[in-house]
Amino acid sequence: MRLWIRNPLGIVAEAASGGVVVERAVIVELVAAGGEPSAPVDEVFDASAHVVLPGLINTHHHFYQTLTRAHPSAIDRELFPWLTALYPLWARLTPDDLRLAVRAALAELLLSGCTTAADHHYLYPPGLEDAVDIAVEEARALGIRATISRGSMNLSQKDGGLPPDTVVQDEDTILADSERVLGLFHDPAPGSMIQIALAPCSPFSVTPSLMAKSAELAARFDAPLHTHLAETKDEDAYCLQVYGKRPLDLLEETGWLRPKTWLAHGVHFSSEECDRLGKAGVGVCQCPTSNGVLASGFCRTRELEAAGAPLGLGVDGSASNDGSNLMEELRHALLVNRLRYESAAAVTARDVIRWATQGSARCLGRSDIGTIAPGMQADLALYRLDELRFSGAHDPVAALVLCGAHRADRVMVAGHWRVVDGAIPGLDLAALRRAHGAASRRYA
Repeated sequence: MRLWIRNPLGIVAEAASGGVVVERAVIVELVAAGGEPSAPVDEVFDASAHVVLPGLINTHHHFYQTLTRAHPSAIDRELFPWLTALYPLWARLTPDDLRLAVRAALAELLLSGCTTAADHHYLYPPGLEDAVDIAVEEARALGIRATISRGSMNLSQKDGGLPPDTVVQDEDTILADSERVLGLFHDPAPGSMIQIALAPCSPFSVTPSLMAKSAELAARFDAPLHTHLAETKDEDAYCLQVYGKRPLDLLEETGWLRPKTWLAHGVHFSSEECDRLGKAGVGVCQCPTSNGVLASGFCRTRELEAAGAPLGLGVDGSASNDGSNLMEELRHALLVNRLRYESAAAVTARDVIRWATQGSARCLGRSDIGTIAPGMQADLALYRLDELRFSGAHDPVAALVLCGAHRADRVMVAGHWRVVDGAIPGLDLAALRRAHGAASRRYA
């Protein structure tokens, strides 16, 4: 079937004021202003009240954390004390509760205009061995594209690490399950709906041996690598004390400085380290809201981009954001970057849209999503500007960021409408809210 999304109010694509034509899962044509498709279409969607963006791509999240948002044990703490307060609660996580947490996170992301979501699940208390399987099942059920990261921790408090013994696994168990989920779920082909990344959690919760062996395994499967890095000064101090080197040096030593590696946060990289990341093609996902909540600092976005590093955007975990709304993250990214660089011209609304689409796609190692162009996957987010907050807005694309859009009216993934009239067809949000809320009370 050929669908013409006709005459949008605004669109982030060159020479496409007349809209886009989608055939099956792919964009096949851009239509100029006043023009019509070059071949007959089967259906027309009038987009004259909509601003059309490439589907947003979230490159860092912890879905399970939706169960512990705004938790009294962790409010107003920085990263290390925040983690130590929440680990005992997360150690009680069950498969049923994880399923609800994942469903809630994915639904919130979809409704915000996100079409591809990357999750980083590194928590494996007894009974939660199938965490990746659960996330894959939930992503498939909602029809969202996903990179599910098989995270890991093998350095607990008894070994000098930060997490308690109850949530870590040994190296052999981690590597065996990593190979299992890669074999079951990872699809590196263009247009794939599910990909698997390997994601040892952080320098203070995994051993260098696990980092190196994960890199070797990922290379065998042509899979990406992901970890937290340079998030806080405490992390710098830990690496210097334990390993005698900075976090990025540890990363290089274990074979991670290569394309298809992307890092969460990147707050405390030096100028020289930004250059090294750019030369290696390593991506960085900035998480401005989480970095603000935890008082971690500012990601050096302009330096990283100037060095050639892929730069994406992520909401981070819902216990440090405390949300899963990627559209709201764009506005936060704009504001904190202007504060960081003390210039209103330093970062524009279109810059943050680019980070959340093209840049995030590059972080995930994908060239088939993130742009509205012929041959790209038909992943689109459509927003209406009929709320009072947008009244008087003259630039419809910039208005999404500057006036605070937060909910998409329509979302298409691989040519299928997954959000229609601001709702997810087939998903009872009220029932999900009740079930998720009941689950969250078990972590009080």
